[in-house]
Amino acid sequence: MAKEYSRTQRVADQIQKELAQLIQLEMKDPRLGMVTVSAVEVSRDLAFADVFVSFLGVDDQENVDEKLEVMQSAAGFLRSQLARSIKLRIIPQLRFRYDNSLRRGAYMSELISKARSGDSDHQGESEE
Repeated sequence: MAKEYSRTQRVADQIQKELAQLIQLEMKDPRLGMVTVSAVEVSRDLAFADVFVSFLGVDDQENVDEKLEVMQSAAGFLRSQLARSIKLRIIPQLRFRYDNSLRRGAYMSELISKARSGDSDHQGESEE
């Protein structure tokens, strides 16, 4: 039997979709740059939503922290805009988290490439 698609997951998906549009169209803060909403996790009681975001071209932790502060300060505005577009009795409080999966993926890819090039070097030595 197929896995059940829970209400919290449906709400999280809708919040992710709406937030992505709101951030792109409504947020005018120049400190943000390009923001990607990669995932949203909603608590079972729909009181909190952890919003995982990543920022294009930002690598150092200081810039990430600054951008997260900007996002958190805009949480009230974004929540009120969500209330207009999503029909829920209670709109979850938004908590923004940095999603480092892109940076981590690039790091892992780099490690794999180094390991493969090291293997090909050892292959060439053993054939001689």
